[in-house]
Amino acid sequence: MELKRVVVTGMGALTPIGKNISEYWEGLKNGVSGAATITRFDPTNFKTQFACEVKGYKPTDYMHRREAKRLDYYSQFALIAATEAYEDANIDIETLDKDRAGVIWGSGIGGIETLANDVEDFINNNKIPRFNPFFIPKIISDIAAGHISMKYDFRGPNFATVSACASSSHAIIQAYLYLKLGKANMFITGGSEAPINQPSLGGFNALRALSTRNDNPEAASRPFDVDRDGFVMGEGAGALILEEYEHAKKRGAKIYCELVGTGATGDAFHLTAPHPEGRGAVKVMQYALEEAEIKPELIDYINPHGTSTPLGDVAETKAILTVFGEHAKKMSISSTKSMTGHLLGGAGAIEAIASILAMQNNTVPPTINLDNRDPEIADLDYTANICKEREINYVLSNTFGFGGHNASVIFKKI
Repeated sequence: MELKRVVVTGMGALTPIGKNISEYWEGLKNGVSGAATITRFDPTNFKTQFACEVKGYKPTDYMHRREAKRLDYYSQFALIAATEAYEDANIDIETLDKDRAGVIWGSGIGGIETLANDVEDFINNNKIPRFNPFFIPKIISDIAAGHISMKYDFRGPNFATVSACASSSHAIIQAYLYLKLGKANMFITGGSEAPINQPSLGGFNALRALSTRNDNPEAASRPFDVDRDGFVMGEGAGALILEEYEHAKKRGAKIYCELVGTGATGDAFHLTAPHPEGRGAVKVMQYALEEAEIKPELIDYINPHGTSTPLGDVAETKAILTVFGEHAKKMSISSTKSMTGHLLGGAGAIEAIASILAMQNNTVPPTINLDNRDPEIADLDYTANICKEREINYVLSNTFGFGGHNASVIFKKI
């Protein structure tokens, strides 16, 4: 069987630092923090009172009120990012073979806001079961993929990936594999999350996973810094159009880059903590390099998982040193979570997009709030606080999730 090449022909983003691709890139290169006190509900009684919300988000700016009422925020975000990617790809819907166009979408939690609100209403109304008929379709994690497919009549493979913070990276990987094997011509893929609500905040606080820097939220997400104290929740979505190369060429598509390598592994170690030596992280990057058929020395930039947690940043750096050796000192590394916060299941998608934009513009976005590197972490180029211009031909992006789920993707400049 002849394996196909896979390229990126469209992108869309809705993030805490930009509501479309161009705004997102401006925020990234200028080191903008999306963190601020939560506005969606009163967070006063929580240990953490801030997050990275999509600023000034109003569903009716994007869709009719009736449609918005039938969609949880995570599905709304998905449709908005997918629409931008679809339009960016300049697809001719009349000539597209829709039976060979699919949707694979990731979300770690799905419609948790709908779940929380409707259960609260149930309890407050003397437990009278008056649930909204859209309750179930709003909360399930696959429904965003369904909505996207129905909007564009994409009738090919259609499903969701759920692997905590690696969800959207796994969605991208699955779409890539279908295309590589010739089982489809095009996918809308990526992921979304809308976790900024009371159950999520309380739950992550109970795990002691979140930063509690309430006096200075903008400085709270600080990957690799000695004073990091946990991650900052974010929300939003990222969408990519992945397409078989010859199919894209035939229709005269704009091609951003080629997806050349992917990897997926499991730590098999702990519910929430990474393996201390980065066992799964080492293998996942090695598998991606093997699939790309390139040597480690060709990677110019890594967008790491880099969540700003005490254990995670150390383990990932150890894994990078194991895989790249001396070349690790020559690469640029930057965690864009320092700006966007952690989009959980949507993280892999917006970080893949950040990696592609960095390669397009030969500019590495910064790791903001990196004022004092943790001495336990190797002295590598973490692109502290200011973006850096350099030639970028290959980028690698990592995402790791609770449960030990690891995913890596490598993009190549064309």
